[in-house]
Amino acid sequence: MNLYGRRTWINRLGIGLSMVAMSLGLAGLLWILWTLFAKGFAALSWDFFTTDTPAPGTPGGGLRNAIVGSGILILVTTVVSTPIGILAGIHLAEFGDKSRLASITRFVTDIMLSAPSIVIGLFVYALVVVTFGGFSGWAGSIALSLIAIPVVVRTTENMLRLVPTSLREAAFALGAPHWQVSIKVTLHAVKAGVVTGVLLAIARVTGETAPLLFTALNNQFFSADMSQPMANLPVAIFQFGMSPYDNWVQLAWGGSLLIALLVLAINIGARVIFHQKDTL
Repeated sequence: MNLYGRRTWINRLGIGLSMVAMSLGLAGLLWILWTLFAKGFAALSWDFFTTDTPAPGTPGGGLRNAIVGSGILILVTTVVSTPIGILAGIHLAEFGDKSRLASITRFVTDIMLSAPSIVIGLFVYALVVVTFGGFSGWAGSIALSLIAIPVVVRTTENMLRLVPTSLREAAFALGAPHWQVSIKVTLHAVKAGVVTGVLLAIARVTGETAPLLFTALNNQFFSADMSQPMANLPVAIFQFGMSPYDNWVQLAWGGSLLIALLVLAINIGARVIFHQKDTL
C-alpha cells in the first residue's frame, strides 16, 4: 500500500472513531432528555406553578416559591454582572490592552472561569454569610455574579477584538473621542455577540446548586426578601430529589425539566442572535 492509500485508511479510521464517539454521546444525551421529559412533564400542573413547596409527607404542592426565588436571583445577577462584565471587556480590548491592570484582570478572569462553583460558594460564604451572620438572597446573587462576570468579560473582549482597526481609525478621523468610539462604534458593531455572551452567562448560572447551598440556602415559604434565605429551584431539586417522599421526588423532576427548558431556550436564543449577526 502506497503512502496515499495508508493516509486514506487512517483518515477513514479517524472519521469512523469520531462518528462512534459522537453517536455514543448523542445516545446518552437523548436517553437523559427522554427520561427528563417523560418524568418531568408528569409533574407539571397548575398547582406546580401556583402553590409553594409542601411540608414533609404532605401530598400535592408545587414550586412557586422556588421559581420566583430563582427568577429574582437570576435577575439581580444579570443586573450586576452585565454592566461590570461589559465595561471590563471594553477596558481590556480598547484602553488597557497591555497594561499591568489588564494582565491581572485576564489572569483573575481565567482563574474564575476554571474555578469550581463550590469554591466560589465557599468564598462568598466566608466573605458575606459569616460576616453578616446569615444566609440571604444577596449572598446567592453575589456568588452567581462571580460566576457570570468572567463569561461576559471574556466574550465582550473577544468580540471587540474582531472589530477591524480601520473602523476605529475612521471614527477617530471624524474627531470622536475614545470613549465614544468604544461605546458607539465598536461595541455597537458587536452588540449581538455581547448579548450572546450575556445569555450564555445566564444559562451558566441558572442551574448552579453548590454556590446557593452556601449562600442563599433555601426557604420552604414564599419570600421576596433578599436579606433572608431564599427558595430557589436548584437547591429545591437537590433536596427533593434525595427525599423519601414520592411527591417531592416528582416535584424535583418537574423542576429539573423547567431548568432544562429554560437553559435550552436561552442557548437557542443565543444561537439565533449570533446567526443573525453573521448574516448582517
